[in-house]
Amino acid sequence: MWIDTHCHLDATEFDADRDIVVASAHAAGVGHIVIPAVAAWNFERVRHLAHQYAGCVYALGIHPMLAPQATDADLGTLRREIEASLDDPLFIGVGEIGLDYFVPGLDAERQMAVYVAQLKLAREFDLPVLLHVRKSQDQVAAQLRKMGVHAGIAHAFNGSPEQAYRFIDQGLKLGFGGNMTFSRANRIRRLATELPLDALVLETDAPDIAPAWLADDQFGEQGKVRNVPAEVAGIARALADLRGMSLADLSRHMQNNSLEALPRLRTRFSDAPDARE
Repeated sequence: MWIDTHCHLDATEFDADRDIVVASAHAAGVGHIVIPAVAAWNFERVRHLAHQYAGCVYALGIHPMLAPQATDADLGTLRREIEASLDDPLFIGVGEIGLDYFVPGLDAERQMAVYVAQLKLAREFDLPVLLHVRKSQDQVAAQLRKMGVHAGIAHAFNGSPEQAYRFIDQGLKLGFGGNMTFSRANRIRRLATELPLDALVLETDAPDIAPAWLADDQFGEQGKVRNVPAEVAGIARALADLRGMSLADLSRHMQNNSLEALPRLRTRFSDAPDARE
């Protein structure tokens, strides 16, 4: 059984066929799908979807690309929603949060303020974090250490080995997905091969970061190709091939790693739909 540790199932790209998308994921052996929020306006949406579909769980947070527009009232809403969700077995953490220094024009100071405020919430309520670390690995990791947060996932990791170990040493896992499947993605593939296996988890970031077999052309230009959570099974096969191990062994490791990263998921793990490896 596979776990997609990062999937934006609430995205409009799934509005026409969301039932089919989830059913296809289950048929492909995906037992759990983690749905992170991105802003206060979609907190209720991700919660609703997690309760609607078997195997789905959710996190609440404000995405760094939306942080410049987030108000202090939004942070207050997040705190209240987290506190109200603690008794919900489908609520698993704080996310998607972090920093994005790739997209031009985003207010870096406001991003940092919103990120730090959310780390304080994660620490206060002893929750793991789902981290956005695009071109910001050092700054994200530094705040983790400063705030004393020791659980979660650095999603779509694409940093150096040294940066990877800053997250690993802090107790976090690293998310690997579709980017790893491209033969030209030498750095990501090397990281996926050489980092400790117990530091890795699988993800799709659907509908984004489609794997190589869905891409528009041989050079990995993904264009408008939609990714789906079922593709985590193919991503798992790619990782197994890179590391020279069986799918059965990889599945056991990925399950254990995901449960270490997201401890609240343990309460739902035995309820996963029947799935093949």
